[in-house]
Amino acid sequence: GFLEDGILVQDRGRIRLRYLHSPSFPWDMAAVLPTDLLYLRLGLGVPAVRANRCLRVPRLFEAFDRRETHTAHPNAFRVAKLMLYVFIAIHWHGCLYFALSARLGLGADTWVCPNASRPGFSRPLRQYLHSFYFSTLILTTVGDTPEPQREEEFLFVTAGFLLAVLGFATITGSISSVISNMNAADAAFYPNPEPVRCYLRAQGASGRLVRRVARWHQHLQMQRKLPAERAVLQHLPRGLQAEVAASVHLPALRRVRLFQSWERSVLQQLVLRLQPQVFGPGEFVCRRGDVGHEMYFVREGQLAVVAEDGVTQLAVLGEGLYFGEISLINIKGNTSGNRRTANIMSIGYSDLFCLSKEDLAEVLAEFPSARAMMEAKGRELLLHMGKLDVHAEAAAAAVAQEAECQAQALETALEGLQTQAARLLAQLESSAFKLALRVEHLECQLRR
Repeated sequence: GFLEDGILVQDRGRIRLRYLHSPSFPWDMAAVLPTDLLYLRLGLGVPAVRANRCLRVPRLFEAFDRRETHTAHPNAFRVAKLMLYVFIAIHWHGCLYFALSARLGLGADTWVCPNASRPGFSRPLRQYLHSFYFSTLILTTVGDTPEPQREEEFLFVTAGFLLAVLGFATITGSISSVISNMNAADAAFYPNPEPVRCYLRAQGASGRLVRRVARWHQHLQMQRKLPAERAVLQHLPRGLQAEVAASVHLPALRRVRLFQSWERSVLQQLVLRLQPQVFGPGEFVCRRGDVGHEMYFVREGQLAVVAEDGVTQLAVLGEGLYFGEISLINIKGNTSGNRRTANIMSIGYSDLFCLSKEDLAEVLAEFPSARAMMEAKGRELLLHMGKLDVHAEAAAAAVAQEAECQAQALETALEGLQTQAARLLAQLESSAFKLALRVEHLECQLRR
């Protein structure tokens, strides 16, 4: 198919018509002409009659470019393509070597290809392998080839060496490009640990801390964790970002009890607000008394609720659970305010989703049921820890009810005022209309 005004056209008739009027059609026609029939007149010793097949080389390059953009392993494809080019170059050089040998005379000297009288060279395969091997020695500048005897042989070897120099430069540049692309791809997905290591060494940090940082980076690459996921997807449209992120993270979100009743379209919008974070063994996600700015959902791993000594485990949080919402939502009677109420430590490597306070407020505004569920869980935890003032909660509820009653009274009074204002406006319009009629009547009498 082809694109027309941004729409993919797959109609065969239109595709055929477009191809017939394209500049590549004459070249493709010339490439498929049955020039092989000339063998019947010229014989099999004239392979140049099939040279028109080379007119499709641009099509081959186009196919390579398209396959490179579609393959999942572009670097391996580039290496394979480079090796194919090397093989073809050696093949053509070997064919030229055999043609020159046939022109000078097979077996005429030690440099040319031996003739059929030499044992084993009566078969074409053996002659081809000898030519391919000889060309490989020349193009790789390995040497160990017979010394040329004639001017044509010297020119051929010199041209082969010059071609080898160009080939080595091309191969070296291509391999360097492949390696650079691989490093660039890794750098785009995973943070570079070297700047952090250099900083820690310059500041005289302990070796234990340096090893922890190294193990964290190693875990990211081994487990394919992407902490900078938003940066990777930022060039995509927002709708496509949601589709990609949902295809990766939606199964994990479905395991969170809070999200199990939510629709897929809502989760696709939520997943763009979640920030993946990875915590290492013994690392604290939050500490008691800290100001809370985000809440967390456990995707993988286990976390422990520890006491103040940092060792005693009070509870273990696993996959599908969430925490940190108490310091973000306004629970009436919460004596800790917006402070963290527990110490959460990662037991091993833990993969979490982080949701900021602002994004959480937007989500809860759209889904009051989720807010009610979070408040119920938070109230239960606060009551268990003794940080919920029941009397303050009741007082706050009474104040809220009184404020609601006052708001309703104000709404009723406002409705009454609006009704009176409407009546007065109607009376004013009626009086103005009557006055206009009287003025018009007086004007008529004065004209008479």
